[in-house]
Amino acid sequence: MLLGVNIDHVATLRNARGGFEPDPVTAAGICEKFGAASITTHLREDRRHIKDADVYALSETIKTRLNLEMAMAEDIQRIALEVKPYSICLVPEKRQEITTEGGLDVAGQLSQVKEFIKPLLDAGIIVSLFIDPTKKQVRAAAKTGAQFIEMHTGAYSEAFGTPKENKEFLKLKEAAELAQSLGLQVNAGHGLNYFNVHRMHEIKGLVELNIGHSIISRAVFTGLSEAVSHMNDLIK
Repeated sequence: MLLGVNIDHVATLRNARGGFEPDPVTAAGICEKFGAASITTHLREDRRHIKDADVYALSETIKTRLNLEMAMAEDIQRIALEVKPYSICLVPEKRQEITTEGGLDVAGQLSQVKEFIKPLLDAGIIVSLFIDPTKKQVRAAAKTGAQFIEMHTGAYSEAFGTPKENKEFLKLKEAAELAQSLGLQVNAGHGLNYFNVHRMHEIKGLVELNIGHSIISRAVFTGLSEAVSHMNDLIK
């Protein structure tokens, strides 16, 4: 498995006071140096953390791969088509949410998703769909033309260490197996941390784990280089 590091919360800290510190671009460079195989960043419609300028700067400076998380918004689609990141991950988005609360309902808006991602695919951008680990959503994702799904691991992460852990983990494992049988590649992320990430090794064929909040939180105490290195060791 590879480690993708989400640097959104470096921008959250910067925006708390305005100005330029800490710089997400500098953070991305440190993450790459210490084991990140890709840099993930979410350009939200309300621009609450990552700004347009951050995306352009990252596209010009990172040496690995830029993964742009985005909602089905035309203005962000235009930026993606101009920047041409290595990949995009289509996510649902609510203005009032603190963080992404669930997976994209691909099954409920299949035609809209197919239409939205077509220009991105035509531009040579790899497309991933962030979905809950259900058979319904996996089967729908396989009909869109997207090459990847990213399984929403939030329910598993919240259930970790409780009697519900194995039930939630089994959903991830079964969804990954179904997706792979349908020709999709599989990533995972959301809520994964230094304590619960080890079980991802039990899911065969996972390509990449995208982790942000836990790494940036640890970095406050240990530094970003140690935080990324430690997580990279755990997933390898």
